[in-house]
Amino acid sequence: MNNVQMTVFGISFIFVMTTLGAATVFLFRKTIPLKLNSLFLGFSSGIMVAASIWSLLLPAIDGSENLGAVSFLPAAVGLVLGGAFLMVLDKLVVRLNDSIRLKEEKKNPLAAGYDFKKYIKLHLAVTLHNIPEGLAVGFAFGAAITIGTPAAFVPAMGLAIGIGIQNFPEGAAVSIPLRNVNISRTKAFLYGALSGVVEPVFGVLGFFLASYISILQPWLLAFAAGAMLFVVAEDLIPDAKNSEHPHLSTWGFMLGFIIMMVLDVALG
Repeated sequence: MNNVQMTVFGISFIFVMTTLGAATVFLFRKTIPLKLNSLFLGFSSGIMVAASIWSLLLPAIDGSENLGAVSFLPAAVGLVLGGAFLMVLDKLVVRLNDSIRLKEEKKNPLAAGYDFKKYIKLHLAVTLHNIPEGLAVGFAFGAAITIGTPAAFVPAMGLAIGIGIQNFPEGAAVSIPLRNVNISRTKAFLYGALSGVVEPVFGVLGFFLASYISILQPWLLAFAAGAMLFVVAEDLIPDAKNSEHPHLSTWGFMLGFIIMMVLDVALG
């Protein structure tokens, strides 16, 4: 592949993997069994916490080394701002939640009485997380084009492949929980896929702004981490607890955390 083809492949790959992850919802004909749902919500929580640490917060700190003793500042401030954003959003999505519930109840009586607010927040948190990832991939390929040597594309392609592999379980983390509120498989898939649409968009933006965007990267990474951790603590972990099988969600969390940690360290 030439330089342009590698760039197009890298930016597209991260979105394709999110879409493939969301497509796992078609493996379930009906709603997900309670035990499996607890396991998967714990698994999703572990994935998101590990991604927040290794994909977002640690790179945010590393990218702020020029600040010396206060290199933690963008990560700390961005984390708080991301959580605060989701807290404010929690208030703003009440009307949207009611609107979605009414539409779903008309189309599907089985959806009556479900609270969709937490799934709206989950979708937005993963979408926010995907924005700096798209920027990072676009930035890497923009820098490689500037350098112009074949060797410069190796780390850029490695970054795209690594993020793409991580995006597979993240796409599933958005789409699969929607099955347990009786959203159709097609709609659940579309919600999961749409969470990754921002990646190629911001990937292209990062490509063209490669020489300007590096100063904002640590703040964006930490902001996305704050949003993800807020959703995990506020919604996913409480929903994952199962009184009949209290340890399932915990083991799911640990498994998801380990898998994402290994992917981040091995492919990062």
